[in-house]
Parts: sequence; structure tokens; C-alpha cells
Amino acid sequence: MACESEKWVLMVTAQTPTNIAVIKYWGKRDESLILPINDSISVTLDPEHLCTTTTVAVSPSFDQDRMWLNGKEISLSGGRYQRCLREIRSRASDVEDEEKGIKITKKDWENLHVHIASYNNFPTAAGLASSAAGFACLVFSLAKLMNVKEDEGKLSAIARQGSGSACRSLYGGFVKWIMGKHDDGSDSIAVQLADEKHWDDLVIVIAVVSSRQKETSSTSGMRESVETSMLIKHRAKEVVPKRIVAMEEAIKNRDFPSFAHLACADSNQFHAVCLDTCPPIFYMNDTIIGCVEKWNRSEESPQVAYTFDAGPNAVLIARNRKVAASLLQRLLFHFPPSSDADLSSYVIGDKSILQDVGVTDLKDIEALPPPPEIKDAQKYKGDVSYFICTKPGKGPVLLSDKNQALLSPETGLPK
Repeated sequence: MACESEKWVLMVTAQTPTNIAVIKYWGKRDESLILPINDSISVTLDPEHLCTTTTVAVSPSFDQDRMWLNGKEISLSGGRYQRCLREIRSRASDVEDEEKGIKITKKDWENLHVHIASYNNFPTAAGLASSAAGFACLVFSLAKLMNVKEDEGKLSAIARQGSGSACRSLYGGFVKWIMGKHDDGSDSIAVQLADEKHWDDLVIVIAVVSSRQKETSSTSGMRESVETSMLIKHRAKEVVPKRIVAMEEAIKNRDFPSFAHLACADSNQFHAVCLDTCPPIFYMNDTIIGCVEKWNRSEESPQVAYTFDAGPNAVLIARNRKVAASLLQRLLFHFPPSSDADLSSYVIGDKSILQDVGVTDLKDIEALPPPPEIKDAQKYKGDVSYFICTKPGKGPVLLSDKNQALLSPETGLPK
């Protein structure tokens, strides 16, 4: 290894989006390899608004693998982290940085340690797929650092071993996770159905009801569902295969009524499985569903799709920007901010939609009219922590701006 006596640090920084499933993954056929009992389909969210940024560094001066998440050091001893690190290291290639005079051979990687710093720009473990973005970014950035030659499909099979949904964050746009049949999981990979430009009319509004960690984690919730729910077996065998075919067709044809019907029905069935689990799991917030269902029924065709992952936060997908403005207007009427709130932190992401709604300050929210389709419309002040306005987005990218790195180029420690 060239320059071994020097304390050089080689770094890579990447950004990876999160995703929201519109046909849900719930239940594993293999716990350790994270192999699902059904296919799933997701929409990748714009990394400008929801993403994980990860910096990975290597240096002969590092004496162990270390990781910091959102500024706090965490243990890498867990099986999921170890599997991802082992799989990437086994595929490492020679790396040369002529500018720094660094040369790392494939063999050297077995004895070199890495430092990892990761930051989510959204709540961790609150049902916004932070682990999906996190493990996808970990695998993507390590693969770039170690010059791994595998394509995104192969990398998705590695990311899947960290967090199942992570495999879908290796692509932008609309993504399918194929459950696979092989015992070793080699055919359980993600594929892109269409990129983010394919259906760029869609606008996504996320109501963050709670940014606290979930009471029941996805991992334990899935295990209990597989062990105790009769409905999950019927869902995986009979229902999801047909929905996957129909959802692929809806995405291909940009058929919003079919897309909305499938997304809402699958979200509701996923939560029915959670209720059919022993003990029952309660994730969902049903007030928002009632608002959307009444609005959709009052129109000639669905305007908005809703979907909930394993958490109380609602992901609402509007068919276009005009509908998104009407949606946000309804949401702000029903869920005004608490008195001490600040509008700039209550609606985040693409704030330009507020202009379409005609809201510039909190007084404008107080003056919003009730939705015409709801009699005696109720207000639930303070029930929503904040809203995120976003859209379908691109897959992982490398960040060349050194100022965006989370680790110091001199020490390899957090800045």
C-alpha cells in the first residue's frame, strides 16, 4: 500500500433518497437475508426534500470501523451493518488516487477500516423510511469508495440485507422489488419501472403526525404478523400478485384513477394485516383518510391517493400541482398549526405551493374556508407536526462539493 506511513484519508460523499411503497412490503420468508413474502412497488421521493447524506472514509490510521448517525456515534456490531460491510468489502477493487499518491489493492481492503458519517434530513424511525435511505446510501457510498463494479441491481441485493426497503432507494422514479425465489436471495433485487421524469405531474404531500420513534418497529411488527395473521397469507398469495401487475400498468399509462385506487386499497389492507396481528399493531391516523375519501367521492374521479407505511404519517399523492394546492388548502384548514408555530417550519420542502394556496402567514390559514364536501368540518389544531411538499425524485448521486462532506478530510472524524 503506497504512502502507508502517511496519515492519508480517502473519502466519498453520497446522497440517497427515501421511498414510499404504494404496494407494500410486509413480511419476510427469511429474516437474516431479509427476503420478502411478496413483491412491492415504490415511488422514490425527491432527495432535495427527503434524503440521507453519507460520507465514508478510509485511512491506514483508523484502528476500527466506526459510524456516526445524525452526529451521535452508533455501534456497527449489528448483523445488518456487518453483512453490508462484508458484502461490499468482498467485491472491492484496486483504487488509485494519483493526486494524493494513494494506491489501495483489492487485498488491502481486508485490513483497512472505514469511518462512516450519516445524516437524515427527516425524522429517523418515525415511518418515513429513514433506514431505507440510510442503508442504500451506506452501500452506494462504500461501493464508490472501494471501486465496486456491480450495477445497481446487484447493489440493491446488498442494501436489502441492511433494510428491505433500502433496495428500492438505489433507483429514482418508480421501483419494483422482486421477491425472488432462490434461498440465497440472489434474485431478490430492485428494478426501475420508470424514471422520475416519466410521471412528473405528481405532487406529494406528507403529513408528519409524529416524528417520534414508532412503538412497534417494522422488524418486530412483520415477524408478529407472519407468525399470527391469517390475512397476511391470503394477501401475499392471492392479492398482491394481481395488484403488482395492475400497478405496473397504471404507472406505465400514467393512469391516476387506477393508481389511486390500488395505492389506497393496498395501504388499507396492510393496516388491516397489522390489526389482524396478535397483539394488534396500531400505526395509522384515520382522520386524514376520512378527509381524502370524502373529497375523492365528491369528484368525478380520484384527486388524491393516500398511503401509510409503518407509522402514523400520511403520504398523500396528488394527480397534479393544481390538485396539490387544493389538497394543502384542505389540510391546513383541518390541521392548523399550534399557536406558537412558524409557517416556514410548518410547511417545508417545496414551499412554493403555499403561493398557489394563497397563504403567506398564519393569519391566512385561519381565514381558509372549509372544504365544500364536508359538513360541519372539524379542526384538529396541533395534531400535525408539519407538512413536507415534494415530488418523485432521482436515485443516489455522488456529491463532489467537499463542503458537503460530513467527515474531516484531515482526521476522518465528524466535522
